[in-house]
Amino acid sequence: MTQTSPKKLFLDVLAGHRQAVPPIWMMRQAGRYLPEYRELRAKAGSFLDLCFTPEFAAEVTLQPIRRFNFDAAIIFSDILVIPYALGRSVRFEAGEGPRLDPLDTPEQVAALATLADFNKLEPVYEALRRVRRELDPNIALIGFCGAPWTVATYMVAGQGTPDQAPARMMAYRHPEAFAKIVDVLVENSIQYLLGQLRAGADALQIFDTWAGVLPPGEFLRWSIEPARRIVEGVRKQVPDAKIIGFPRGAGALLPAYVEATSVDAVSIDWAAEPSLIRERVQTKVAVQGNLDPLVLIAGGAALDRAVDEVLENYGKGRLIFNLGHGIQPETPIAHVERMVERVREYKE
Repeated sequence: MTQTSPKKLFLDVLAGHRQAVPPIWMMRQAGRYLPEYRELRAKAGSFLDLCFTPEFAAEVTLQPIRRFNFDAAIIFSDILVIPYALGRSVRFEAGEGPRLDPLDTPEQVAALATLADFNKLEPVYEALRRVRRELDPNIALIGFCGAPWTVATYMVAGQGTPDQAPARMMAYRHPEAFAKIVDVLVENSIQYLLGQLRAGADALQIFDTWAGVLPPGEFLRWSIEPARRIVEGVRKQVPDAKIIGFPRGAGALLPAYVEATSVDAVSIDWAAEPSLIRERVQTKVAVQGNLDPLVLIAGGAALDRAVDEVLENYGKGRLIFNLGHGIQPETPIAHVERMVERVREYKE
């Protein structure tokens, strides 16, 4: 009997079919916890040089697959490449995170380019093509973009802040200007994701890292509605495109997000309430998650228990095993190996 490929199992979950052993990958699986990543990062120079050198980005994407044989690879890039392609200054300062020139007045927004220079993003597409050539054809390849709300928060403030107050204030004080930023990001994200599908991505993820700071009405306007438009825009050209949404921190608003956006799966953070997810989310779409990245650092019996809890909570339905957010740089490699082993030993 021929064994079903991990890629098919992963895509089948997104298509609505539960798997006895859930597929597994990790957000930020290509990253600083791996010595081979740190070595290449030093060689590349700047973070953007690492992202925009196809040979380097492809190699970083493949590193965790070689180590852990995950069921999916995710292209190594960053959510701020769209602002960069829109002509905004984007730089990454060591230990400080991203820095952009703030876009915090209606006058500045009026001068914002509406169409990205997609030639600037060609290195991302080339990295995808390289990975697709070098990756085992049985492993899925995921492309991604940042959600308009989250990307806009960095564009407005010029950096990340504890609660993204600058963008929230702008959305309250100057909703029309803020809506223009979001509209520009929606339209260009659609084109960017379509380019990733053409370059070899099998599925897509929309990262809305800062969705959880929004009150319900604002969540509907700035998180749900832009995501819905992106999914609709992509599927206008690729009707069967498989798309995962990740409105981090959405909590009780997740069912509304799933209903409105028509995503194939929703990623859940570690604070998600299991019965809510099982009864009102997993009955509609696949769920992805939701191991606490800190318990992956802790390891031992705590890690075993936490892995088992995710499987007990969600393993009877459509599940892609993942973390509730990105893996932390100080995570021991042996703990990742243990997590993968325990998930793959799962028996209902």
